[in-house]
Amino acid sequence: MKKTIKVVLGIMAALMAAVTGVLIYCYNLAFRRDDKRLPKEGSAPTGEQYDPFKEVIEKGADNILSAPYEKVTITSRDGISLAGRYYHVKDGAPLSIIFHGYRSTIGTDCNGGYSMSIRRGYNVLVVYQRAHRESGGKTITFGVKERFDCLDWIAYANERFGKDTPILLMGLSMGAATVLMAAGLELPANVKGIMADCGFSSPKEILQEVIKQMKFPVRITYFFVRTAARIFGHFDPEEASAIEALKEAKVPVLIIHGDDDRFVPSRMSRENYDACASTKEILIVPGAGHGLSYCVDAKAYEKAVNDFMDRVMKNS
Repeated sequence: MKKTIKVVLGIMAALMAAVTGVLIYCYNLAFRRDDKRLPKEGSAPTGEQYDPFKEVIEKGADNILSAPYEKVTITSRDGISLAGRYYHVKDGAPLSIIFHGYRSTIGTDCNGGYSMSIRRGYNVLVVYQRAHRESGGKTITFGVKERFDCLDWIAYANERFGKDTPILLMGLSMGAATVLMAAGLELPANVKGIMADCGFSSPKEILQEVIKQMKFPVRITYFFVRTAARIFGHFDPEEASAIEALKEAKVPVLIIHGDDDRFVPSRMSRENYDACASTKEILIVPGAGHGLSYCVDAKAYEKAVNDFMDRVMKNS
């Protein structure tokens, strides 16, 4: 009897150790800060969709990275030091606040919004998302906590530049999901619009999509991934959703997506658009991969963004 109990306890201990190992693996793979896995700042992504645009992407990245800026820092509401780059054009100008994507770079993700804003005479604040580069934090939460960081950056801007300064929120990929999720929160009246390029519909949906792309069984793998987020990351991927947030949106929203996005399917932007309760516009760029809409059709992209800016800033 004692021998049987020991065997059972041994099996249970082995199973618990195995499950714990799987959970740690899931957390490290999806959510844990890992600066060694970040691409070199300013370098273009690689792959058949990106290689034709390598020179354009890296030239654009150099445009923002070489421009003079002021390093700024704030402390998030949960005590994390967040960093950003402030580019000053002129006093009293509107301000674009731009958010980069998952384990990405400001050079590749933010140059489009930066360049269009600068040409319009806007000041620009490009922020490092939590758990990336110069910002603190150990866990990437796919917008769940980053949406509140967005509010904290707006509060910083209003304190520094005044609550009458028109603000435009912009983001790409996870940065787009971040600003879309923020749309469901109480935004100050001087936030005039949100521009989201290739954002996902919810952390749950994008995690399940990536699991499917990796050819793992979706249901059981997502269970482990979600559990890992809750235990080690102290957040639940199902706490927030761009779709649910957009049902409460009160500011105008422009959504952009390439229809050949092989990471975040363009249907997610269509779902976000359909859910949006506020004034909304959408641009789907034929043949564009993830984050490549500007490269594939700069003319249509700039027209959509500039027309949107004209409308939302008309009375500012």
